[in-house]
Amino acid sequence: MKSLIKTFLFTIPIFAQTPADSLFRAPDTTPFQKLFLYPIAKWQNISYSNDALNCQFYPSCSNYGAQTIYHNGVLKGLIQTSDRIVRCNPSAHDAHKKMNGSFHTDGRLKDSIVLKRNRDQTRSPLLAAGLSMAVPGLGRAYGGRPFDGVYGFLMSSFAISAGIKGIENKSVLSPLFVGVGLTIYMGEIYGAYRTAKYYSN
Repeated sequence: MKSLIKTFLFTIPIFAQTPADSLFRAPDTTPFQKLFLYPIAKWQNISYSNDALNCQFYPSCSNYGAQTIYHNGVLKGLIQTSDRIVRCNPSAHDAHKKMNGSFHTDGRLKDSIVLKRNRDQTRSPLLAAGLSMAVPGLGRAYGGRPFDGVYGFLMSSFAISAGIKGIENKSVLSPLFVGVGLTIYMGEIYGAYRTAKYYSN
């Protein structure tokens, strides 16, 4: 009987409805979007049942990713999700306070996929994007988020080197590695532009 109860409790999260599940099942979701929403929904089935996997942002990184893929399409959605994952680092709380960001009632950092432009910005979004195009992470540092720049540089470096090694080794997975590397690199360029446009002052 105990093993039956344990099995039941273990399988509840697998079949539970999560926000990404709702977007996955939405009638206007394209098959291509579903391809990317499905792993997010499965991740949420695990993360929502484990407090150690809670995200510091509202919406969480997985919800943010699901929403932007659903509303903005797969390409832009993946780029924006890559940017968010880089920003979800130990410096996020201090950076959010510095830019006078708002907080959810439970203390998480509010970060919507739709932002209002910072009218007091002093740094050029195009220059920030160009800097990150030359050296991933540099544009974020220029925009006032040096820790994000370091994380972005490391993520881009690892992803791009994995893609290069995949090509050199003629791996069957090299297209996947190259795709991930390009997405993270483009996320860095977008993230630098976003930092300068919405947060710098």
